[in-house]
Amino acid sequence: MIRVAIGLLAALALAACGKAERTDLPAPSPALWQVTAPDGKPAGWLFGTIHALPEGAKWRDSAIEKAIVDADLLVVEAKDLDDSGKLSAIFTRLSHSADMPPLSERVPAAMQGRLQALLKKGGYREADFKAIETWAAAIMLAQLADDSIGENGVDRALLHDFRARPIEELEGVEGQFAIFDRLPESDQRDLLGAVVEEDTMDADDSARLAKLWLKGDMDAIAREGDDGMLADPELKQALLVDRNKAWADKLLALHAQGKRPLVAVGAAHLAPPGGLPELLAAKGYKVARVR
Repeated sequence: MIRVAIGLLAALALAACGKAERTDLPAPSPALWQVTAPDGKPAGWLFGTIHALPEGAKWRDSAIEKAIVDADLLVVEAKDLDDSGKLSAIFTRLSHSADMPPLSERVPAAMQGRLQALLKKGGYREADFKAIETWAAAIMLAQLADDSIGENGVDRALLHDFRARPIEELEGVEGQFAIFDRLPESDQRDLLGAVVEEDTMDADDSARLAKLWLKGDMDAIAREGDDGMLADPELKQALLVDRNKAWADKLLALHAQGKRPLVAVGAAHLAPPGGLPELLAAKGYKVARVR
C-alpha cells in the first residue's frame, strides 16, 4: 500500500499506477463525504486522493465538481509537490548522518537478495548509502520499487483547480519528512524492509488498487493496509493513527473559523477504523457519504 513518491508523498497515499492506458477501469465513484458542524452549518468535504492513475482514467463526477466549486479552500498534506528544489534541499538536510552501518546490515538476512536486486535496479552501490539515514534510504529505494509517475495524480489536479484560491497544508514538505526522521531506528528498518518486500508489486497490482479507489471501496482499502507496512503496530501508530488525530484537531480549528474546506488527503487516512470521518463524527460532526 505504501508508495513514497519522488521527492515527497508521505506513506499511505494509495499505490500509484503506471503509464499504460487502461480500458477496464470502473466508472468513477471515489469516496466523498460532506461534513456538517454540530450547529448544523456546512463544514466542508473529505476526499481521499490517490497519487497517480493510469492514462485516460476518469475520476471527476458531479459530486466532486460541486465540492470543488463550493469549497472555500483546499486542505492538503503538502502543497509544494512540484517544487523539486525545495524538496531536494529539505530531504538532503534531514537525511544525512555520518557513520551509518552498511545498508545490508539494516535489513533481515532473508531480504538480502531482494535488497541487492533493488540496488542493482537503481544503479546503486551500498557505499552510496553510507551517510544516508535508514528512512531516507527507504524513500530512495521506494522510487525504484514504484515505476509509476505522478502526473495523473488527483492531488496535483486539485492543487491546479485551487491555484487562485486559498490552499492550506496539514504538514507541509518538511513536516512530512520530519515524521520519518523522528522514527526510532528500529521502525526505520521496518520501513526499509517493507519497501524491499513490496518491490514485487507489478502493474496489475497497482491497477487493482486504482480500481478499489475509483469504486470508493474504503473497506477494501483498509484491508490493503493490514497486509502491508501498516501491519507493523509502531509504524501504523506513527504514520497513520497519530497523524489522523493531529489532522482532525487542525480541521476542527478551521471549522471553528466558519470555513468550508475540501480536505484532500491520502485515501488510507479516511478508511476505517480511526479515519478522519470517524474522528470528526466523535466530535459531534455529521459526516455523511455523498455516494
